[in-house]
Amino acid sequence: MARSRSTERSSGRSPEPVPPAATSRLAWLTPRRKAATERTRLAGEAAAEAARGTVAEPEFPAHGDAKAAAFFDLDNTVMQGAAIFHLGRGLYKRKFFQKRELLKFAWQQAYFRMAGAENAGHMADARDSALSIVRGHRVAELTAIGEEIYDEYMADRIWPGTRALAQAHLDAGQRVWLVTAAPVETAAIIARRLGLTGALGTVAESVGGVYTGRLVGEPLHGPAKAVAVEALAEAEGLDLERCAAYSDSANDIPLLSLVGYPYAINPDRRLRAHAREMGWRLRDYRTGRKAVRVGVPAAAGAGAVAGGAVAAVALQRRRR
Repeated sequence: MARSRSTERSSGRSPEPVPPAATSRLAWLTPRRKAATERTRLAGEAAAEAARGTVAEPEFPAHGDAKAAAFFDLDNTVMQGAAIFHLGRGLYKRKFFQKRELLKFAWQQAYFRMAGAENAGHMADARDSALSIVRGHRVAELTAIGEEIYDEYMADRIWPGTRALAQAHLDAGQRVWLVTAAPVETAAIIARRLGLTGALGTVAESVGGVYTGRLVGEPLHGPAKAVAVEALAEAEGLDLERCAAYSDSANDIPLLSLVGYPYAINPDRRLRAHAREMGWRLRDYRTGRKAVRVGVPAAAGAGAVAGGAVAAVALQRRRR
């Protein structure tokens, strides 16, 4: 043994430390290396323990939270295009429009598209023209026609991604409402077909079940949506900080700002920028990065022109 040690010293090599069999493998490490190795061991054991546990439910939406709900804009959020646009196509097909009205609507729609802004006078003209279409018609008649139009033009235009988001809230036991400027008859049909709780929309006046051609107040648009949701939340005992809202449009920033979980869905440019600035969640279900613009498709023909023009107003009944 002495000869062996002498040989090792002469070669300039130090003998390898050999830990005593009775001590831990970590005993021969420096304190710093020993602490690092211990942290690594603990991290590995914790990860393995977590993996053996059950998968936790998603943080959002919270299951069983009776004070939480979700509010969905309709046009380009739940459905491709505008509901009132598709409704207009169906009404034109059923001879609700005359050529004279069609030309007037086409001019008004062209103005909105070129101006890119809402002029109060032109908006009022378009609203009055659209309401004249249903003046004198029975609410029940328009509701029945709305069921047919949903099947013809709307059912295949529901965004699957947004539909899944709404279903997640329903599966969590939460209530889900559409909040839209579209007719409540149309919005209620869509909500019922999708299994949602209900819909908020613009009110069109009716007397004895017949449309008068006047709105009750103004279209449910922009800040009006936020007012409606606040009132509904108070009536239903909801905590808006625990609620979610979904929209594609910067016009709905007041609504999105009300809730604790705002989502920008298929957002327009202004909403996308605002959502990024605020750290809001974004989802885009459109093909690639192309934004689908709601308007008058060139290939859609006269019915599409009529539908686009009717988009200036939403129709909802008021019981008297």
